[in-house]
Order: sequence, then structure tokens, then C-alpha cells
Amino acid sequence: YDSGDFAAHLKRAMDIAEWKDFPKRAKAAKKHGLVRGIGLASYVEVCGTMGEETARVQLDPNGDVSVLIGTQSSGQGHQTAYAQIVAEQFGLLPERVHVFQGDTDMIATGLGTGGSSSIPTGGVSVERATHELGQHLRDVAAEALETSASDLEISEGTIRVAGTDRSISFADLAKRPGVDPSKLNASATFTAADGTFPNGTHLAEVEIDPATGFIRVVNYVIVDDFGVTLNPLLLAGQVHGGAMQGIGQALMEEAVYSASDGQLQTGTFMDYALPRAADGPSFVFETHNVPCTTNPLGVKGAGEAGAIGSCPAVVNAIIEGLWREYKIDHIDMPATPERVWIAIREHQRRHSL
Repeated sequence: YDSGDFAAHLKRAMDIAEWKDFPKRAKAAKKHGLVRGIGLASYVEVCGTMGEETARVQLDPNGDVSVLIGTQSSGQGHQTAYAQIVAEQFGLLPERVHVFQGDTDMIATGLGTGGSSSIPTGGVSVERATHELGQHLRDVAAEALETSASDLEISEGTIRVAGTDRSISFADLAKRPGVDPSKLNASATFTAADGTFPNGTHLAEVEIDPATGFIRVVNYVIVDDFGVTLNPLLLAGQVHGGAMQGIGQALMEEAVYSASDGQLQTGTFMDYALPRAADGPSFVFETHNVPCTTNPLGVKGAGEAGAIGSCPAVVNAIIEGLWREYKIDHIDMPATPERVWIAIREHQRRHSL
């Protein structure tokens, strides 16, 4: 593992969740006829190893900038992240950066999206191509402003002679007669020699109603290490969504087949239980980031992380409570109310004989 502070995020999650005071909460829950359980899971995964990705960044005739890349968003917000990289380098508003992904009429290469690789590889390619385009535009502007490219700075879609009011806009550069078209675009390719290793700790606290088997997640803490973070809001959304996916797997999601003919009986969302907002907790999410050393941006993949940590954390919390109260040390996923209720009744039946 190239980087990480694994003990730190474990300790921080336990501190936030007030782990040491859990016995008091369990005792209070028992007074109300409920079984409280606590569990955690620390994880580390490898990602960012899909291979090389090429990005093309070009100046549009109106002075906006377009990014062409072979990855393809499926809800991760790549458009926002890629646009942010370009906007920050050029001092542009993000809405002036247009991202085109996975369109084979426009983009010759690309591996698609997978393995939390898009930002660790594609993001680096976008950053490098943007830097190269900036160098090209300085060269064009130097000729227009009759100065040295080293004296120029880029900000707010304008190239300016540092310390003066002499400038030329991106739009005027794009329309400048006789400009070499190759100077208005740039491409870069990046592939990581090694993967990235996001890691973290998920901690869940649940309440189990022995009368019904119903489980409620009452507290949930996540402390993750994703290296350098490009957009904290996007990151939090991915982690929340992934955690809900894992909670759904732990508590309700199941593909059920008929025992007689193998017919799938959960083929629609009328039959297959997906978690809804009411099934999830209010997440406490923090990062304890240590920059990655295997890519120039220092970022670590984040796509699957929420689902990796949440499922075992929730099941561990359920088993902790069931073991302490009934000496039940195993339950198959999903831990539906029916399965929990049956497990408790089986325990009670055995101990009443």
C-alpha cells in the first residue's frame, strides 16, 4: 500500500460513535424491549488499474473549452469533476467547460468506466491536457500581444501580460486569423503503474425488535481515506449512495428463485426490496485523507468504497447484539425481519426444552 493511516480512521470512527459508552445505550434499549448491537468494518481496496486513458481538451470558437474523453458517467458526476479541473487551471466558470464522454463519433479511444479508475487515470489525463493547452494558448497570445509567453498569465478566460492591462480573450484567440488549429487543442494519455488504495472504517449501531425481528440502523459513522479530494460534495454523495447499497444488501435485497422450476420470483421492483430513504440512517461522514503517491493528482478511487464497508459493518452490528442477548453467532443475508425473528424463536425453543 503506497499510503494510508489505517489505525487513525478506525480510532476516529470509534471516537465519533462513542464506542466506549455503547454498553449504556444497550442497557437503555433493553429497558424498552430492544436489543442494541454495534459493529464495524475496516476495508482497503485496490482500484485505478483499468489501463490508459486519453483526454483531449480544446478551445471552442466562442472561447469556451471542451473536454473529450473515453470514460462514461453512470451517476458519479465525472462531468463536474473534469470540468472543475479545467476551470481551476484556466480560471473559468465551470459552466464554460463542456464534457463529452464515450461518444465514439468524437472520441477514438477509451476503456469506459470501472474499477474507480476514471479520476485517478482520466482526471490526470484531463489535467495534463489542460496544462498543455494552456502552453499552446500562451504561445498564440504571445504573438498577438507581442511579448514573451513566459510573461503571460491565464485567468477568467483571458490571457494577460502580467502586471498590465494588456490582454486577449479566449474567444479572440480562437478567431485570430492564421492561427494553427493544432494550437487550439491538446491531448494527454495517462496510465498508472500501480493502483490506488482507498481505505476506511464504517461503524454501524442497530436496534433489533425481538417481537418482530425488525432492524433499525440508529447510528452510522464513516471515516475514509480517499487521498486528495477534488469535490467533497460529489464524494459524500458517492459514499452515501454506496453505503445505502451495502445496507440494502445486508437487510433486504435478495434474488429469490422458485424451488420447483428455477423461475426468478423477484424480477421487478414490486418484488425485489430496494432500500428507501426511510431505511437508512443519517450518515456521519468524515475523511482522514493521505495523498496517493501512484498518480500525480494524489487521488484515490471512491466508487465502490461505500458498499464495501457498509455491508459487513451492519451485519457485524446485528450479530453483536444477537450474540450478546441470545448467543446467535450467524445469520444469512439479507437479515430480514422474518429471518431474525425465526433465529430468535429457534434459540428460545432450544432453551425451553
